[in-house]
Amino acid sequence: MNFELTEEQQLLRDVTRDVLSRNYDIARYNEVIGGETGWSAEVWSQLAEVGLLGLGFDPAEAGQIEVMVVMTEVGRRLAPEPVAQAALIPGALIADAGTDEQKAILDDVSTGEVLLAFAHDEPGARVPTDEVSTKAERSGDAWTLSGRKNPVLAGDSASKVIVSAALPDGGTGLFLVDGAAVTRHPYRTFDGRRGAQLDFDSVSAEPLRAGGDATDHIARTVIRYQSAFCAEAVGAMEEALRLTTGYLGERKQFGVPLKNFQTLTQRAADMYVSLELARSMNFYAAMSIADGVFDPVIAARAKLQIARSGRHIAQEAIQLHGGIGMTAEYPVGHYAARLTAIDNTFGTADDQLRVLIAGIGDYGTVSL
Repeated sequence: MNFELTEEQQLLRDVTRDVLSRNYDIARYNEVIGGETGWSAEVWSQLAEVGLLGLGFDPAEAGQIEVMVVMTEVGRRLAPEPVAQAALIPGALIADAGTDEQKAILDDVSTGEVLLAFAHDEPGARVPTDEVSTKAERSGDAWTLSGRKNPVLAGDSASKVIVSAALPDGGTGLFLVDGAAVTRHPYRTFDGRRGAQLDFDSVSAEPLRAGGDATDHIARTVIRYQSAFCAEAVGAMEEALRLTTGYLGERKQFGVPLKNFQTLTQRAADMYVSLELARSMNFYAAMSIADGVFDPVIAARAKLQIARSGRHIAQEAIQLHGGIGMTAEYPVGHYAARLTAIDNTFGTADDQLRVLIAGIGDYGTVSL
């Protein structure tokens, strides 16, 4: 199996890294996440200009590997722009399930003019499920939605929202809703990002494509989301480890650098092992999607390992930095917060473990 990036993918990585590195250091990051939107419109425009916000809309040009490359760099620089949340993932859903007219929206998404959101999670649901309480009602050719979605990533700023709702005849459909018609309750998450609770009160909605049950499309979107966040987490882990090993080489105690203490270097080596385990599972998840395999078991395996590695690296990075690791003026604590948030999005490590346990009976028994 080849884990090497192609020349085009390497160029994509370098362009993304250049744009984000020019715009973000820890001081700028703190300034931006403290603002009204929590991300920079200027950076968003730059990402659109270099073509990053339309990746994956045309599988013949780019797919999940390219999304993985970009999201790894987003995680590395801790960029708060909702690249996956407001563009790549809901955009791929419209590309998969939308009509030609609906797909025309993607041109404006690619240029950064339209922001999307995928509203599927509902209050009280620990993990994404096929059953939703939001209802879709039909009157002739017109549809309306009533219910509540929370949390909705990028729901505070989305121009168009893709909403899952229970259909009158059974199944779960997907509908396109104008963001201005929705009652929003925006909030800031503990890692400095933004989300919203969206309330629907007989809001006009347009079915994706011909309507009908869209359970498979919902499952594919969740798996794409999990893969994108796994990639972001790997980028965050890479940078957290780099900062930690650099600090061990610079910081002195008893007149010698911390890297001279064997126990500390062994702990850093364990962090590296966790990172490589996460990196391999990240490739596994993205490459499976690129091959057209949307397997919830593969997604659960990847997210479980990424969550375990992220927790280990985040905790060790803070411990090996000492008190400075907890300050807002130093990036390590922010990386730890982001890794924790990713773990709690679309199912925690424990939730992924339950998914895997539930499938044990599907495996055969090996007898000697």
